[in-house]
Amino acid sequence: MTTTRRADRVPPHPDIREISLQQVLEALVDPVRRQIVSELYAAGQALSCGTIELPVSKSTATHHFNVLREAGLIRQYYVGTSRMNDLRRDDLDEAFPGLLRAVIAEPRRTSGQ
Repeated sequence: MTTTRRADRVPPHPDIREISLQQVLEALVDPVRRQIVSELYAAGQALSCGTIELPVSKSTATHHFNVLREAGLIRQYYVGTSRMNDLRRDDLDEAFPGLLRAVIAEPRRTSGQ
């Protein structure tokens, strides 16, 4: 019987120095991914995948979370059987100052028009 180490369950995350603005913007172009980022930003803490209500199937939601992780926007890890998602707010603010705040504010600006 083999034992799975905790590190084996944590998916790979890019180093913030390897993330390009292009990758981040391409990830944020999708409204479902912007919704995920907005909810994580508002929560100010990690949330499990199941606590974020999305208008897509579970498999499509998994795809969106993976795109965000691969672009360096979120960090994923497990707590028990729950996959947690944490916005890499400090890293992103350091690499791209003001970007997250602008992306989060965008829906509010356009909804008033």
